Amino acid sequence: MRLTEVRVNLCGNAAGRLKAFCSLTFDDTFVVRDVKLIEGPDGLFLAMPSRKLCDHCPRCGDKNHLRARFCNGCGCRLDENRSMRTQHPGQSYGTGHGGRMKLHADIAHPINAGCRSQIEHDVVDAYERELERSKQPGYVPPNLDSEDMDYFDDRPLRLRPTGTTGSASH
Repeated sequence: MRLTEVRVNLCGNAAGRLKAFCSLTFDDTFVVRDVKLIEGPDGLFLAMPSRKLCDHCPRCGDKNHLRARFCNGCGCRLDENRSMRTQHPGQSYGTGHGGRMKLHADIAHPINAGCRSQIEHDVVDAYERELERSKQPGYVPPNLDSEDMDYFDDRPLRLRPTGTTGSASH
């Protein structure tokens, strides 16, 4: 797969760490949205789209973010150390690199360092071009929210039954 398009939406607060939201298109057929370009201590880096990690309330079973102090469903107080439970021997649930608690999991991400490096390089190049464009008179920032509305198909996806051959129909 190759990265065929990068759309960059600059963030208004230039002094903040979040520099831009990006939309990445691969092979002109697959889009990954909500990729963030962030200024870190070692320069710009990509934060891939992610979701908050959750667990379940022991009382009612509702899902709650790992930092939640009270259950969203029943309101009971949650164990504040629950994210440190051991799920697998030698690995703490909710902890990431350096012993920091992991609160989010990537939804989409590169599998290896070479792929991440190439995507990061292409996105930083696109960011720098968009930054230059933004200095031109009459600059209009791209709207990433409605970029695929021309292609949106609201018909329900019908999957083929298990064990049959052929392609899925729309």
